[in-house]
This record gives sequence, structure tokens and C-alpha cells, in this order.
Amino acid sequence: MANTSHAGFITRNALVGVLFALLAAIGFSAKAILVKLAYLDRVDAVTLLALRMAFSAPFFIGVALWARRQHADPLSPRDRVLVLGLGLLGYYLSSFLDFLGLQYISAGLERLILFLYPTMTVVLSALVYKRAIGRTVMVAMGVCYAGIALVFFHDLGTLQGGIVLGASLVFASTLSYSVYLVGAGHAIARIGAARFTAYAMIVATLASLLRFAFTHPIEALGLPLRVYELALAMAIFSTVLPVFLLSYAIRRIGSGSTSLIGSIGPISTILMAYVFLQEGLSLLQIAGSALVLAGVLLVSLNSRRTRA
Repeated sequence: MANTSHAGFITRNALVGVLFALLAAIGFSAKAILVKLAYLDRVDAVTLLALRMAFSAPFFIGVALWARRQHADPLSPRDRVLVLGLGLLGYYLSSFLDFLGLQYISAGLERLILFLYPTMTVVLSALVYKRAIGRTVMVAMGVCYAGIALVFFHDLGTLQGGIVLGASLVFASTLSYSVYLVGAGHAIARIGAARFTAYAMIVATLASLLRFAFTHPIEALGLPLRVYELALAMAIFSTVLPVFLLSYAIRRIGSGSTSLIGSIGPISTILMAYVFLQEGLSLLQIAGSALVLAGVLLVSLNSRRTRA
């Protein structure tokens, strides 16, 4: 009887973890939709990012204060530099480039390019840690980029000019985030995941607000209420909640399973873009998306086997 109850608890715990991972993936995916909807009111990327980070800041300040009480040891000078540098690179610069890119490309293409970060992380890790890239991973990466090419050429025929610039900006955003992931592993192990994330997000928030303050007059905040509503929704449903849901999912079902469930992200973005933005949904786009998903899953599974 006790074993049955224990098994039931494990099953429920796993189901909750799967649900949290799904909600986190969908929440992160909704960001592109909310950004595109806000751009309809002609708000610029600097202002929109500043609003998103400002609305998110109270939550992360609260987490930072909580984490500080949990960790009595202060950050070393080296860790402070790491938090500052990685916060600027991984959260501020990556988000800013992504917001800029969304001015020119579809939400579906943006999410697929962002989803390439595991392939970039493999290449960067190989360069930094002198690790060889296996033939399976190289084939998987080729499949990923072939899929991106299909979706890119689909959008090239349906969107106005600027798609090359937009795709390049989002690709640079993905590269920035990948560099952050490679560099953050050791820092997180020393500092703690919650404390590191909160501190890095506060750094990114300050950078966003300072950029807005130095480049925009205060009158730039005279925006329609709809923009503020979308920025608040972005902060809560596509920033704060997914971050915590993701951490809870990893705790319950592990990082490998969580990352695999996150593969639903590009699919949910494409579907939401079709519903809310009236973006096209063609066979070419579906085929390209399938190739990207297959390639990334192959890279992720191979990485798990290598670590094991």
C-alpha cells in the first residue's frame, strides 16, 4: 500500500513537472506574439524592452532579496564581474537584438532561429573546451540550418524588405544567448541558480532603463494603454512565470526532459502567430519547422548520451 502511494506521488510529481515545462515553453513562445502586437502601435524596441524589464524588475528584486538570505556568503569580486558581464550579454543584449529583429521578420521564423541555441552551444563548447563535434551532431546541425533556410525563403516571398537584417539580428541574439549559456554554468554552480538569475536580470533591467534614459525623452512614454498592457503581460507571462515554471519543472523531471518538452516552443509560436497575427502557414514552413525540431532534438539527445 505504501509503495502504491509512493508510486502515485511520483507519477503526480512527474505530471506536474511536464505541465510546468509545457507552460514555460508556451509562455516564452508568446513573447514574440506580444512584441509584434505592440509594434502595431509604433513603439520602438528600446522603449518596449525597457517597459518589459521595468515591469519584471520587482519580481526579480524580491527573488534576489530572498536568495541573499538563503546564501550568507557574499559574491566574490570575480562572481560580481561574471554576473555583470553575463547579465549584459545573456539577458540585455540578447533581448535587445531579438526585439530589433522582430521588427523585420515573422514571429515563427524568429522562434525557430532562437531555437538553434543548442547547436551554437555545441560549437562554442567545442571551441572553448576543445571538444570534438561528432558526425551525428554535424548532420543534425545541417538538418537544423536546412530547415531555417526553408522557412527563410518562405518568408522572403511573403514579407516586405528587411528580412535578411531581421534574421541576422535574431541570429546574433541567439549567439549572444549561447555564449551566455557556455559561460554561466560554472557561475551558477558557485552562486546558485535563483540568485544568479535574479542578479543577472536586475543587471539587464538597469541596462535597459539606462539606454532608454540616454536615448529617449520622457515624452516617449506617452504611449497607448494597450502597449503598457502588452508589456505587463510580457513581463508576467513571458518572463517571470516561465523562468520559475522552468526551474520547478527541472526540479521535478530533470533538465533533459524539460528541454525536450521545450521543443513545443516553435510550434506554439507558429500556431499563435497564425491565430493572432494572421501570419501564413504553408507546407514549406511546416517542413522547415519539422527539420529544425528534428535536428535540435537529435543534438539534445546526443548531448545527454555523451554526458551519461
